[in-house]
Amino acid sequence: MSSFPQSPKVTKGAIVGLDPFNPLASIVVFQYNPSELTRSVSHPTSKEREGLSDTPVGTLRLTRAPRENISANLILDAADQLESGSTIASTAGVAPQLAALQMLLYPKTALVIANTLLAKTGSLEIQPPMGPLTLFVYGLQRVVPVQIDSLSFQEELHGPDLMPIRARVSVSMTVLTYNNFTTSQPGYYLYLAHQAVQEAMATVGSIANLGDIAGGALL
Repeated sequence: MSSFPQSPKVTKGAIVGLDPFNPLASIVVFQYNPSELTRSVSHPTSKEREGLSDTPVGTLRLTRAPRENISANLILDAADQLESGSTIASTAGVAPQLAALQMLLYPKTALVIANTLLAKTGSLEIQPPMGPLTLFVYGLQRVVPVQIDSLSFQEELHGPDLMPIRARVSVSMTVLTYNNFTTSQPGYYLYLAHQAVQEAMATVGSIANLGDIAGGALL
């Protein structure tokens, strides 16, 4: 039992892959929220702005949503589960969580086999397999569709059967905006909802700043 009964409940972040073929295969709830989260937001490139004039009006035009990248370091540790007698932790350690993250980058085996059979039968049009819609969830104000660019695993401790018991994971993601989806895809509306929340928060902050400016002008 916690020695601080009045302490607030901590919301746990997660990376969730929405896969209609296997809905439970790619849900990774952060055991420990990362102590640091790095975000970078950049303006559209000059190539994306081709066709706009260099006049002041043209310079201010926004052709698309900016690019945003998120990176974080996660810690996975099976020590608590082992102490409580978890069968999964005792046999597989944190391997299931590592696999759930890694499989977000892989096409499903069934689709790979199906496309291989189509190729052998001489099919002229084979569509690349679709990956799951991946969401980065970090509080109610930050639920965004992402593309995982890279994962780096550092396994620090292993059990007798060489299953990882403790591991660090570095994840790098690109936020997908409404420019990356059609209006028939849920990712389009998820990002719009995220941006609407950010706009509301910016308005609240701006109102508070106006008060500070007015107060400073009166001094």
